Amino acid sequence: MRRGPAFAAVLLLAGCSTGPSLETRGEVTAPPGDSHHLTIGSAGFTESDLLAQMYAQLLNQAGYKTSLLTVANRELYEPALESGQIDVVPEYAATFADWLNAKTNGADAAPVGSPDLDATMAGLRRLATPRGLTVLDPGRAVDQNAFAVSASYARQHQLRTLSDLGASGLEVRLAAGDECVQRPYCAPGLKKTYGIDVTGVDPKGVGTTQAKRAVQNGQDQMVLTTTTDATLSGFGLVLLADDKRLQNADYVVPVVNRSRAGGTGVTKALGALNAVLTTADLASMNQQVDSWRRLASDVARTYLKDKGLLK
Repeated sequence: MRRGPAFAAVLLLAGCSTGPSLETRGEVTAPPGDSHHLTIGSAGFTESDLLAQMYAQLLNQAGYKTSLLTVANRELYEPALESGQIDVVPEYAATFADWLNAKTNGADAAPVGSPDLDATMAGLRRLATPRGLTVLDPGRAVDQNAFAVSASYARQHQLRTLSDLGASGLEVRLAAGDECVQRPYCAPGLKKTYGIDVTGVDPKGVGTTQAKRAVQNGQDQMVLTTTTDATLSGFGLVLLADDKRLQNADYVVPVVNRSRAGGTGVTKALGALNAVLTTADLASMNQQVDSWRRLASDVARTYLKDKGLLK
């Protein structure tokens, strides 16, 4: 995926541990810090790059000096966030909650993320705080798994929601990742929650061009993608609403290292984005980078200026 400039590529992790120790984890004694040189992390895909650029530009305007660092693997960037090598990172509430839960309580721990945003945030903060991390408030933007069908198929069968599809009794072959066969949010959830007759999973990946073309040409009837996928209309596809809330609350949330970026300055600067950034906005910006080949830094700057958040 295309990335904006000024992203460093190397992260040194060995021997660094300025976060809470195992002995002190569980109680947070240090006051929130306010370092004026902050490193913003990105997970290396378009949307994460865009969010990191917006965070950096808002913090720059608030008087902070920022640098950006791309670390594509959460297994690397989360410990770096704890240690203070990374100070701020954009995350997704339910996914990050479940990741921290597995790290803390083991891979077989009962999930913390759920479709309930308040419960998810409470669980996420409970797990993040002992690690020296502060989870800021979520905004309106959410990047959840979503399911799309062709617009002509939706019109023919009068489908607007996943409940409509379940009630139709239609047999559905689903283009998705091979893990969809077992994941509760995917084929099993579609059957259990909506009564959709999923006859098979075509392992073409999540939201890939190949998967969308399979639905476009009628080989498959539905594709697993995300709510911020801005390319659907180009394939003649439309999303069906998750009206029974099968998917978890993956709202965009900034996560900060408390000892370096837990002060009110960072919270206020990034909180301004919450009031304006929507799921549709993220989808549009993703499209500008992925399809129009614009730089993430330019797209982020234009958006913030258009919304009156950047001078």
